[in-house]
Amino acid sequence: MRIWDIPPKCLCRNHLLGEHRELHAIWSILTKNKKGYSRHPETLRWKNKLGALYLRHKKLIEEMERRGYCHKSDLDGRLARGSCRQNVFVDTPAKQKEILRKKRCGCIYSFR
Repeated sequence: MRIWDIPPKCLCRNHLLGEHRELHAIWSILTKNKKGYSRHPETLRWKNKLGALYLRHKKLIEEMERRGYCHKSDLDGRLARGSCRQNVFVDTPAKQKEILRKKRCGCIYSFR
């Protein structure tokens, strides 16, 4: 599971769509008290930060729509409680860029 902390416009298609899918999984775990992956570090860092997760989702949607994807899976904004700012990282944004660079997947950071 991974929610990147870099701009969605920098992500390749696979990472953009994969993050969107995983964001919905984390949202479901946290808003419906699901057990699967509830102890995963990526899930735990969003606990009490659903406002920030909601805003990340909006940024992902904007980029998806800019690329021509049709988005039909909105989140319930009424559940977006807690901090609107994420300052806890599994990997720092700099480390995330390095991870993507090594993947050579098409993310902008892969070629710098």
